Amino acid sequence: MRTAYLLIGGNMGNRLAYLQQASDEIEASCGIITRRSSIYETEAWGLTDQPSFFNQALALESFHEPPLLMNELLTIEERMGRKRNIKMGPRIIDIDILLIDDLVMDTPQLSVPHPALALRRFALAPLAQIAAELVHPVLHKTIRQLLNECPDRLHVQKK
Repeated sequence: MRTAYLLIGGNMGNRLAYLQQASDEIEASCGIITRRSSIYETEAWGLTDQPSFFNQALALESFHEPPLLMNELLTIEERMGRKRNIKMGPRIIDIDILLIDDLVMDTPQLSVPHPALALRRFALAPLAQIAAELVHPVLHKTIRQLLNECPDRLHVQKK
């Protein structure tokens, strides 16, 4: 088993209900969620003219190899009604793999650690709540250090 750190989020419809549904589906098909951050409300990153997001970090003990885990997560997004019409646009649900143990991989389908993790406060803040001392396998800094150094100044607030 591997520990995968995920970020789930969305900014359309009943955001809390969609986060819970995503968690339930992840646990049903991908493994056991061992830790959950609080839910954070965050300003939209990238394409900023849209509603704020609810985000939550999850620690998942997964029996899937990383490519299969990614496929399962994409299937969950699709089942929940995720449409990829506008890059970084509004969405019901988004599920990202942030880290998997100390794995480093870069394929056309999956990059681990997430290449933008250190630049996104909305991912680092919830992740730091459940894994502050986890060391980024490329940057060799803890999640707490990355959060403290993060250049992103968008508002991220615990709900």
